[in-house]
Amino acid sequence: MDVIPICEVPQLPRRTPQGHKGTYGTVLVVAGSRGMTGAAVLVGRGALHSGAGLVRVACPACVQDVVAAGYPSYTTFGIRQHTDGSFGKGAAEELLEFALAADVVAIGPGLGQGTSAAGFVQDLLEQLPNIPVVLDADGLNAISPFGSGFPQRSAPLVMTPHPGEFARLLGRSVQDVLAERESLAIDFARRSGVVLLLKGSGTLVTDSQKLYRNTTGNPGMATGGSGDVLTGVIAALIGQGLAAFDAAVLGAWVHGRAGDIAATNLGQVGLTSADLADYLPAAFREIESN
Repeated sequence: MDVIPICEVPQLPRRTPQGHKGTYGTVLVVAGSRGMTGAAVLVGRGALHSGAGLVRVACPACVQDVVAAGYPSYTTFGIRQHTDGSFGKGAAEELLEFALAADVVAIGPGLGQGTSAAGFVQDLLEQLPNIPVVLDADGLNAISPFGSGFPQRSAPLVMTPHPGEFARLLGRSVQDVLAERESLAIDFARRSGVVLLLKGSGTLVTDSQKLYRNTTGNPGMATGGSGDVLTGVIAALIGQGLAAFDAAVLGAWVHGRAGDIAATNLGQVGLTSADLADYLPAAFREIESN
C-alpha cells in the first residue's frame, strides 16, 4: 500500500456568533500524581489555549488542590488514590461517568509507572471503546510492549510517543527507532489501527495511509512538559470536531509554531513548557489570518 505524503496543514472551522462553550468540545484530562502535578496542569492549559470549550482535569485526590491552583480556567475532581499518590484500584470505574460526558479523553502525563497506574490505564481504555482518546507518556508505558491483547476500539486512538516510548511499545531499541522512524511508524499504525505521532525533530504523524512530517519547532522545546502541552492541544482539536489524523497534524504544527514564536521572543535556552502553552494563541492566530 502506498502512503500519501501530506503537506497541507488542516484548519479549524471558523467560530460562529452563536457558538458557546458546549459547542467547542469537552476535554477530560486524566493526568498527574504526587510529585507530577505539573503534567496535569500543562495538559489542561494546552487544551484551553487550543480552543476547548470545557476542560475537566481528573487527578488523584491527594493532589487535587495543587492541580486546581495551577490554573483557574479548568475544573478538577479528585479520584481515589493508591498509597504512592497515583490513581488507585477502582479509579477507572470512578472516572467512567465523567469520561462518558466528554468528547475526548487525554490520558497519561504524570500518572507514574507503578503497577497500580498501569492497571488503571488498561482498565480505563477497556471501558472507553467509543470515545476518542489521546494517549501519552505514562499511558503509553502502561500498554508497553503493545500486543494483540489490546482492547478493540470503535473510536479513534491517538498515540504520541517520543522515541524511547515508541521503542518500548515495539519491544525494540531506541537506535532501531531512530534509524527506521518512518517505516516503523507506518507499520505500527497499520497493525494497531491508531494515529501515531512520533515526536522528535521532524515529528511524524501517520494513520498508515497518510504521512505528515512536521516542519515547525526548535531545540528550545526540548524541555520537560512540552509533550504534555501537545497532548492537550490534540485533545482540544478532536473535541472541536477535527478527525484524529487532522488533529494530530494541526496539533504538531501549532505546538511547534508556538515554540518558534516563543523562541523569537524569549530565546531558546530559557524556554519552558509553560511558555509553549502561553504562545499557542499566537500560533493559532497565524492560521486564522490565512
